[in-house]
Amino acid sequence: MSDLLSGLETDFMDAERAGPELPEPPLRTALEAVLLVVDEPVSEVSLAQVVERPTEEVRIALTELAAEYTAGGRGFDLREVAGGWRLYTRAECAAVVERFVRGGQHARLTQAALETLAVVAYRQPVSRARVSAVRGVTVDAVMRTLVARGLVEEAGTEHETGAILYRTTGYFLERLGLNTVDELPELAPYLPSLDAIEAESEPELAVQAEPELAVQAGVPEAPGSTGSDAGSTGSDRADD
Repeated sequence: MSDLLSGLETDFMDAERAGPELPEPPLRTALEAVLLVVDEPVSEVSLAQVVERPTEEVRIALTELAAEYTAGGRGFDLREVAGGWRLYTRAECAAVVERFVRGGQHARLTQAALETLAVVAYRQPVSRARVSAVRGVTVDAVMRTLVARGLVEEAGTEHETGAILYRTTGYFLERLGLNTVDELPELAPYLPSLDAIEAESEPELAVQAEPELAVQAGVPEAPGSTGSDAGSTGSDRADD
């Protein structure tokens, strides 16, 4: 984004040096021109720097443009999301836009990815191990997918374990039309607490560990278990 805005400033300077000085476009016209070429929300401060006007004046103009687009029933509107402003197609035009872009270009997230993303959103910053504890399955591959899609990013490490922590990104907020994660729906109370999940998983881990500890301690196996294993091994060899 900074490179794009710097490029716009350079273009304006080159145009001034190339020939007679052109009249400065009205503020709202200039803002519309910039908003048409950005590919992510741009802050009021950045816009103010490009158009060389006070930030408060830019904010007022953006608010007026947004209201004008809504009142005029345009097919697009101007929204403030993820700390910036950007043009979006209007919700009632979704069916038409979908027919235009449909064709496998935009792969949807799987149910597993959506569930994992929800856990990260409500528990962030959170490690992969804790996300796995909430979902009850390994989430390594899903987390890599979410990072690759730009929805989740690393957020430091956990002090106690050194595990990498994850959080949602600005792109995640943009896709949901939110300014901050505080605007997420109140769903967190419906998720089980991590303490409860860990308490439930401890007995299962202990039961799974008992046979291994017994073997390491030299405790003889139950009568018949060796024969059973041998028979099973012989069966496997026969199948091979």
